[in-house]
Amino acid sequence: MIKKAYLCIDLKSFYASVECVERGLDPMKANLVVADSERTDKTICLAVSVNMKKLGVRNRCRLFEIPKSIDYIIATPRMQKYIDYSCAVYDLYLDYFSKDDIYVYSIDECFIDITSYLNIYRKTPKEMARFLLEEINRRIGIRASCGVGTNLYLTKIALDITAKKAGDFIGELDEESFKETLWNHQPLTDFWRIGSATQRTLNEMGIYTMGQIAWANQDRLYETFGIDAELLIDHAWGIEPVTLADIREYKPKSNSFSQGQVLARDYSYQQAEVIVKEMMDLLALQLVEKQLYTSNISLMIGYSNRYNLPYSSGSITLDMDTNSDTVLIENVVKLYRRLVRKAAMIRRVSISCNKLTSTPVDYVQVNLFDEVDTKDLEKDNAAQKAIIEIKKRFGKDAILKGMNFEEGATTRERNHQIGGHKSGK
Repeated sequence: MIKKAYLCIDLKSFYASVECVERGLDPMKANLVVADSERTDKTICLAVSVNMKKLGVRNRCRLFEIPKSIDYIIATPRMQKYIDYSCAVYDLYLDYFSKDDIYVYSIDECFIDITSYLNIYRKTPKEMARFLLEEINRRIGIRASCGVGTNLYLTKIALDITAKKAGDFIGELDEESFKETLWNHQPLTDFWRIGSATQRTLNEMGIYTMGQIAWANQDRLYETFGIDAELLIDHAWGIEPVTLADIREYKPKSNSFSQGQVLARDYSYQQAEVIVKEMMDLLALQLVEKQLYTSNISLMIGYSNRYNLPYSSGSITLDMDTNSDTVLIENVVKLYRRLVRKAAMIRRVSISCNKLTSTPVDYVQVNLFDEVDTKDLEKDNAAQKAIIEIKKRFGKDAILKGMNFEEGATTRERNHQIGGHKSGK
């Protein structure tokens, strides 16, 4: 059996590195943070440069938390620019590997199955990693780190833990070296897929390391974690059977469309209802564009931190599969009014369209006792398709609705954002 070899490459302090390259600065030496300073000094820094981290500035900090003694540049987020750089790096990978052997994990991180390429390029896995990091630096101007491993899990751990301590930013692990070097490593949260809640539960069981998980009573682990115990045990032994081919072939049993946003300020009950309508309207357009229909909507509302209140969440099942903005907005508003604490200010909104189907409109079932007129739905659908075409040709602001001009509406602003941040080139 051929021994597998994978790489997991991470672009170091990606957003900050891009901004440094754009300014002709050394990404490894410059002091720079990516943050929208227009949102006050409480705004979160999306990225801090490598040197800022060395000075003790943590990633995802707030601007006011950065020591005043540090002289640094604030770069306004430019999400489209970061996407362009990410695509350039991906194009570089395609010069050497088939797209079938590349799995994009995030905008700044990807896995590559290099097993069948080692003989072609006459390199060891570590030599291949070093070559790619040099190419990224030479062609793109950004430094990267890399994990090398015999399965996807070990590759990720080699990146997250081992590469950080390596002078060449390359970490390498197989099952044996994993046990030798990381079985006693702490904290457990450094390991992929172990969060603070899982670590806390394991600590309560007297387990603090991966080695202790490996030798723990398996019945007790399954009793505590259910089926997730299998993953914990496999990973504790450095085992991961899933391959990139398995990931490509995976088909989820169900899917959904969702949209969420953290509001720039506290919103009243009435103001937040406008946000809910806008978000549902945009989700309806996505459904029409993808020729999909939903029969279930879920809504989650988060309140201002001043109240220390839990989220309000719930769902509503419709009488039919639909992508009509009229039907969906009407129902999400019903759900909103049923769930929300009217006296509390709102800061977060998330909506999801669930149980998606691709049923042709001719076969969409309508409840006989429903007041919905199928002709009205057809008109709705035609109008939505027209809106989509207009937006494609003339931009997202080419056609707007009255609610987009109400107090607190955010669609016009978000039309020029990617992921809730400015998209500017």
